[in-house]
Amino acid sequence: MNAKTLKILLRKEVSLFKRNPIIPRLIVGMPILVMLIVPLVTTFDVKNVGVAVVDNDRTELSRRMVTDMDASEYLSVTGCHFSYDEAFRQVESGEADVLVTIPKDYLKDLINGQKPELDIKANGVNATKGTLGAQYATMSVVHTLTGWQAEQGLSLPLNENSVVNQYNPTLDFRNYMIPALMVVLLIIICGFLPALNLVSEKESGTIEAMNVTPVGRFEFILSKLIPYWVVGILVVTVGMLIGWLVYGLVPEGNIVLVYLATILFSLVMSGLGVFIANQSATILQSIFLMFAFIVIFQLMSGLFTPIASMPRWAQWFTYAIPPRYFIEIMRAVYLKGATLADLWAQYAALTGFAVLISLVAAATYRKRT
Repeated sequence: MNAKTLKILLRKEVSLFKRNPIIPRLIVGMPILVMLIVPLVTTFDVKNVGVAVVDNDRTELSRRMVTDMDASEYLSVTGCHFSYDEAFRQVESGEADVLVTIPKDYLKDLINGQKPELDIKANGVNATKGTLGAQYATMSVVHTLTGWQAEQGLSLPLNENSVVNQYNPTLDFRNYMIPALMVVLLIIICGFLPALNLVSEKESGTIEAMNVTPVGRFEFILSKLIPYWVVGILVVTVGMLIGWLVYGLVPEGNIVLVYLATILFSLVMSGLGVFIANQSATILQSIFLMFAFIVIFQLMSGLFTPIASMPRWAQWFTYAIPPRYFIEIMRAVYLKGATLADLWAQYAALTGFAVLISLVAAATYRKRT
């Protein structure tokens, strides 16, 4: 490989970058739009859960339970009823997601050392909201009972479970999504754009002129990919800055691990982009091929759906999806402060994919003379 030739080709690619009216804007605008908009709209946080309460106890403690639930950030009491049928009609109409029934003599049984239980039912039409809402209501009741017991100086046998949320204490879904969203940026920047760049040269015929020159295929391919590798690192940097300035999210671990994963995954996606370009004769063909990979990567990598929730066969299939390992690294470094020793398996997998896909891309590219 001739370093002088590579330098000249890189200078040419930079000039083409500057002249292209779309790519510079895409490189600047895409990370800003993705990191600002996607975390706001793709959220699984459940708030404003409607709660219908049937108060059969009608004591100061039961009224306090209702007040505390209504004051919660996640719960909203739609009505406090003395009839079960009246409260259930709110669930049927969709006004309430959870129905809480406080039994008669609840306070009396509690003081007598018994363990009275509330009857909590969730609306299963919206399973996620109903299930989480029931858990929120249970936690609110436990919090109220704990505070009331401390005020009364009592030690009663409450049905209480202590829940501690590790790594993401606020359970903010943005903290879970923001590190993983960078995979979308790298797929587009380091995979999609290089493929379109190479195929566009096929369509315009300029690649044929390059093929009859003494320029080697490695110099030519590297000159096409190196600018996108650099841009990929810049895009991830912008993404991390937005995560810090807008959402206050910074990596708990070493930032060097983030850049190491970025470099390896950029090699994987650029190799895949070259392979797709080698198999495509037109831009439309490359778009369809790349789009198929993007859909599989996003659905099977754990970006939106937890891998543990997938069917067993799909979980095994995800081991062949490179973005899976990049997302695991990003979330572990950001939320857990994981080290290289903790993530050596993921880094090894990314390295293996980078070497394998790059070799396949180089083998499928033929320099015609």
